Amino acid sequence: MKFSTLGATAVLASVVSGHTIFCQLKTSEQTFPVSHGIRTPSYDGPQTDVNNNNLACNGPPNPTTPSDKIINVKAGETVSAIWRHTLQSGANDVMDPGHKGPVMAYLKKVSDATKDSGVGNGWFKIQEEGFSNGKWGTDTVINSGGNQQIKIPECIEDGQYLLRAEMIALHGARSTNGAQLYMECAQINVTGGKASKKPSTSSIPGIYKSNDPGLLIDIYNKPPGASSPYKIPGM
Repeated sequence: MKFSTLGATAVLASVVSGHTIFCQLKTSEQTFPVSHGIRTPSYDGPQTDVNNNNLACNGPPNPTTPSDKIINVKAGETVSAIWRHTLQSGANDVMDPGHKGPVMAYLKKVSDATKDSGVGNGWFKIQEEGFSNGKWGTDTVINSGGNQQIKIPECIEDGQYLLRAEMIALHGARSTNGAQLYMECAQINVTGGKASKKPSTSSIPGIYKSNDPGLLIDIYNKPPGASSPYKIPGM
């Protein structure tokens, strides 16, 4: 079998540019350097097994590097999870725009954000964007130069948290485990919280099932619409 040079080049370009990493956090105070307070991987590939412990904060086949830094964040402020194709990429190289899907963000309260693996119960969702008016959450992030806007709830208690930002690409999701899940965890310390509500929590892994309608879907031949809206995975 032979592939045309042009066709092979197009396929390779799509594969190479498709992956992405949450590599920086921007607060109301400053934009922190790449990998500051974030467990960034050396490889920008996805997780595909929703039952794997690496679904929490990434991991093999994308080995992550620990960080001893914790980022101070004010309850009630909006932060930006900054996504890039690689750790060296700029705002014009976020992820292949053909990779469509939802974006989400979760928090987990921990005693030491630099050491907690993130695996297990305690996670609660604080932001999500699925599909609306022909636009996916990933489109919003890509079109904003890689910025995922996440409001930190005012109602939570102060302390250290893991902030898990996630983008899911659904171009291969017509088959089980075909969805590509990208996530990293930032290590933050929240101040100024009112501690007025205690959110219900879920476990990661455990929050998703491989046959969830938001993860097992053919977005090309059976795209979401008014009569069949897209269901964002997770709680």
